[in-house]
Amino acid sequence: MGKVRVLFVCLGNICRSPLAEAIFKHKVKARGWEQWIEADSCGTSNYHIGDSPDPRTIANASKNGVVIDHCGRQLSIEDLNDFDHILAMDNSNYNNILRLPGSEAYAHKVQLMRNFDPAGKGEVPDPYYGGEKGFQEVFDILDRTMEKFLDQLEKNR
Repeated sequence: MGKVRVLFVCLGNICRSPLAEAIFKHKVKARGWEQWIEADSCGTSNYHIGDSPDPRTIANASKNGVVIDHCGRQLSIEDLNDFDHILAMDNSNYNNILRLPGSEAYAHKVQLMRNFDPAGKGEVPDPYYGGEKGFQEVFDILDRTMEKFLDQLEKNR
């Protein structure tokens, strides 16, 4: 069986999606599953191609014991083919993913991140215009949601 490939998507790929990727990789490593799960993140916009994640995202991850190693990139139609699970942070980005030409064939792979949130469905809020509290809220949402998503992957293995 090949690797399960997971892609996390937000708007700019500097706050939510690189944090989601980092938390996910941290949890995958803790479970000893690196040999069968791979992850990446990207943005639907081209605002931050080649950029490091937002310094506040890096600081928040570090405070929570998670290391981020990512360079911003934009979603492409190839990603829809290459990844098994494509998790959008909010409805706007979910819709943007499905607007890509040819995306119809891959719609079954695309879901909202919080479909796996034990605290309830919804959107992962964008912390960009807020302070540390918003970044910690996003961390907490992603942290608990990743556990449930990983449990689901294990069940489907």
